[in-house]
Amino acid sequence: MSTPTRSRNTGLVTGLVLFAGVMMLINGLLDVFQGIVAVAKDQLIVSTPRYVFRFSVTSWGWIHIVLGALVAVAGFGVLTGAAWARIVGILLTAISAIGAFLWLPYYPLWNLVVIALDVFVIWALCVYREDEEA
Repeated sequence: MSTPTRSRNTGLVTGLVLFAGVMMLINGLLDVFQGIVAVAKDQLIVSTPRYVFRFSVTSWGWIHIVLGALVAVAGFGVLTGAAWARIVGILLTAISAIGAFLWLPYYPLWNLVVIALDVFVIWALCVYREDEEA
C-alpha cells in the first residue's frame, strides 16, 4: 500500500497566494480609511433606517479600523511567506466577509465586491501547501 503524495504548488498557486496577500493588504488599508471616514465624518455615510444589524456609524468605523489593520498586517505576513499569516489570513478574511455583509446596506456594490474578493482570498490561501523540503 503506497502513501498518498502531496501535490506540489504550481506557479499558478504561488501566484494566487501572492495576489491574495496583495489584496489583503489593499483591502485592509481601504477598510482603515473607510473606518476613519466613518469615525471623523459620520454624516457622510447614509444609513438605512430599518436594518436589523444597525450600529452607530462611529461603531462601524472603529470595527473597520481594527479589522482593516489586522487584515493588512496578515496580508503583509502572507507576502513575506509566513505560515501563521495564511492561517490568520483565512480567519480574518472570513470575519471581513461577514463584516462586509453586515455593512451591506451602507455601501451595497462595494461590499459585494469585497465579499467576492474575500472568498477568493480564502480559497487561494487554502489551496497553498507548505513544501516539505523547506
